[in-house]
Amino acid sequence: MTDIDRSRWELEFEDDFDGNDIDPSRWIPAYLPQWSSRAATRPRYSLRNSVLTLRIDEDQAPWSPEFDGTTYVSNLQTAVRSGPLGSRDGQHRFADALVVREEQQREVLYAPSEGLVEVRMRATPDPDAMAALWLIGIEDSPEQSGELCVAEIFGRDIRGQTMKVGVGVHPHHDPDLPDDFTTVDVPGADEFHEYAAAWSADGARFYVDGRLVRSVARAPAYPLMLMLDLYAFARPDGGRGALPKSCEVDWVRGWRPAAPEPSPI
Repeated sequence: MTDIDRSRWELEFEDDFDGNDIDPSRWIPAYLPQWSSRAATRPRYSLRNSVLTLRIDEDQAPWSPEFDGTTYVSNLQTAVRSGPLGSRDGQHRFADALVVREEQQREVLYAPSEGLVEVRMRATPDPDAMAALWLIGIEDSPEQSGELCVAEIFGRDIRGQTMKVGVGVHPHHDPDLPDDFTTVDVPGADEFHEYAAAWSADGARFYVDGRLVRSVARAPAYPLMLMLDLYAFARPDGGRGALPKSCEVDWVRGWRPAAPEPSPI
């Protein structure tokens, strides 16, 4: 396998979660608020000892009762935009019935169109939860909607000391992007791990703890925003299992391709 060669990259985005609260120059504390509202999708979290803990709490409501009433989310993202109130113009149109319930002005804090993005985090083994870092198109045009999944870990996929980690690409509404997604086995389920994706017009490569675990031939070729999140899913009987649920994030980093060395005169 191949290690990440960071000499090829220049750091341009970094959050070690050293402060007392989320840095508003890096993160928007909401989850796809155009389909709900910023107030209703505000995440539950804490910061301590340079670790971000995302939580789903007992008194937390579904993020969008109208469109996704069995899903609870605590999410940080690096951009947001939407069309007018009542329109269908918004990021991550996951259902046909979606309409904008709170118009969002375009705000882009970080949205690379190529690069290397990585996170160090510890997932939860809770069977009703999922932790993830994924990137989606800002959707200034509807087809720019592809997803680059750095890591997606369902608690139900953690078995003993091994977990299945989802990596790859989803096209959503991008007609030129194939669906190329799978899971890889990662040992050390109760530990922090580093997950990374490097992508360009030549495709994408996915890493766990610095080691290459998968490559795909196609990747989104337009600006992608980061989404760092913890989900909880209601059971058929409406229960959510043990609460609160949580996952821990040590840091998130984004790198751009390094400038080429100048040619000697």
